[in-house]
Amino acid sequence: MAKQNVAEQFVDILTRAGVKRLYGVVGDSLNPVVDAVRRNSAIDWIHVRHEETAAFAAGAEAQITGKLAACAGSCGPGNLHLINGLYDAHRSMAPVLALASHIPSSEIGLGYFQETHPDQLFRECSHYSELISSPKQMPRLLQTAIQNAVGRSGVSVVSLPGDIAAEPAPEKAAETALVTSRPTVRPGDAEIDRLVEMIDEADRITLFCGSGTAGAHAEVMEFAGKVKSPVGHALRGKEWIQYDNPFDVGMSGLLGYGAAYEATHECDLLILLGTDFPYNAFLPDDVKIAQVDVRPEHLGRRSKLDLAVWGDVRETLRCLTPRVKEKKNRRFLERMLKKHADALEGVVKAYTRKVDKHVPIHPEYVASVLDEVASDDAVFTVDTGMCNVWAARYISPNGRRRVIGSFSHGSMANALPMAIGAQFTDRRRQVVSMSGDGGFSMLMGDFLTLVQYDLPVKVVLFNNSSLGMVELEMLVAGLPSYGTTNKNPDFAAVARACGAHGVRVEKPKDLAGALKDAFKHKGPALVDVVTDPNALSIPPKIKAEMVTGFALSASKMVLDGGVGRMVQMARSNLRNVPRL
Repeated sequence: MAKQNVAEQFVDILTRAGVKRLYGVVGDSLNPVVDAVRRNSAIDWIHVRHEETAAFAAGAEAQITGKLAACAGSCGPGNLHLINGLYDAHRSMAPVLALASHIPSSEIGLGYFQETHPDQLFRECSHYSELISSPKQMPRLLQTAIQNAVGRSGVSVVSLPGDIAAEPAPEKAAETALVTSRPTVRPGDAEIDRLVEMIDEADRITLFCGSGTAGAHAEVMEFAGKVKSPVGHALRGKEWIQYDNPFDVGMSGLLGYGAAYEATHECDLLILLGTDFPYNAFLPDDVKIAQVDVRPEHLGRRSKLDLAVWGDVRETLRCLTPRVKEKKNRRFLERMLKKHADALEGVVKAYTRKVDKHVPIHPEYVASVLDEVASDDAVFTVDTGMCNVWAARYISPNGRRRVIGSFSHGSMANALPMAIGAQFTDRRRQVVSMSGDGGFSMLMGDFLTLVQYDLPVKVVLFNNSSLGMVELEMLVAGLPSYGTTNKNPDFAAVARACGAHGVRVEKPKDLAGALKDAFKHKGPALVDVVTDPNALSIPPKIKAEMVTGFALSASKMVLDGGVGRMVQMARSNLRNVPRL
């Protein structure tokens, strides 16, 4: 058997850790690794057109599968392009291993062509970022990087000079066991005891849930039922907690709707479950707050806590629910459910008035129709900006659908690259990129990646020829919009020129048929929908301090927006609540 080089050993360790794809753009310093991938049947090289796409795709794959994903960039400019997607993956707690190949090891520190210092550059967007300076160092360093990415749910970066990658691997390198999954964390008895006391003493309890409730839907519902608690959620908690939820009061925050804001402010005890909700202006400062989170660094960094509980949401609730006293009084829950239903009834009118005849098309209508015709197990990837609003208010979760986006990092151009990573995990599953024209055109080159690999991603383009969220931010600041207009091509024609299915929709009556045709198409497809640039949205509660850094306006041009099928869900929940 021929002796391995370092690159081959590197790739073997990745495959043992479960990595199936390496997203990237080839380059000379990466050549030994790419060649090792070529000769290893357990892993594929996914050639994208921009390294930023590679990082976004790897992050999306990790979020869909819950397993380690990987990307790579060549020395200097190549791996620098990874950084934005890696920031997003890290802040989304997606386990990603990034290979940053490096200039020849003998030239580091001497101002060589394309020299950067990737081991330093990526430290802020990773748990671990180190340079391999010797073949003997590689196996242990890569193992440590993998364990940091998986165990701490985030990014690890390994910098590897091309010359070292080509050197012979050390003989008898230890094949150590690799961590490929995370343990569960149970809180301490003292914290459980105190939380039980707080719950039993409170008359009105509200739960506010984030992405940390993934896998804990049944436990949250059982607990809410026992303590008669309204259940609100952050955007990243929506897909995990809103479906089959008779206690749902909607979403709080800048994209919020319903009665979540009131429920969190009118309770005696607010329990934050697995959420790192960033907008503390939407959180109360005059009620008792307990927070449960598996990441201790998240505890108390958004609000002053009366109790911090370090543990998994599911394990915590399994310990907690049997011990708390069942509450009999449902008045607070019923009042919040009614407020929620009434709030949704109010905003839905803005969307229903002649919406099927309005030209340019209301984007709310596009999102609503999309929600109706998409598969029950579809993956939606969502561009930052107004697409976030429409996804938050119109895409109905059901326990099988996924909705992912740059919800913590807030990057433009994330939807298409994320759709690539999501689609590679399962070519038979429907993947829909909800793209804005600004975000799509920023990384439009990787539409070619869909064509090259015949990935059946469906791009639904909300094309209002502007950077709508930025225009709203300018409006808030009292500034005229400037530099926000996009002179766009016919994106459907561009898609067809690339070899994909493309159709342009300018009238509401043509929308449903165009979407259905695109979804039936076996390959990549783009539906270019011309939407109304004046269709904007505001949250249900606004204070002056909430305005900073976000698009809020009380102008007459701003629509409240609709909420799709959520109004029916809310009314159904209200009807099913027994009256005292």
